[in-house]
Amino acid sequence: MLATMPRPERPFGGGRPPSQRPSKICAHCGLPFTWRRKWARDWDTVKYCSDRCRAAAKRDRT
Repeated sequence: MLATMPRPERPFGGGRPPSQRPSKICAHCGLPFTWRRKWARDWDTVKYCSDRCRAAAKRDRT
């Protein structure tokens, strides 16, 4: 019989259904977006929902 090992804690949204993951509001388009695995390391600094919004915000600044 295999002994069950405790599961390691997962950061933020890992393993949660999308409805329970953290979300933010995009700084450019104003729409909500949810945590994605590729943003796990820098979720605190993510401002935009997509590359398109990030590029559009950069264009609008100049």
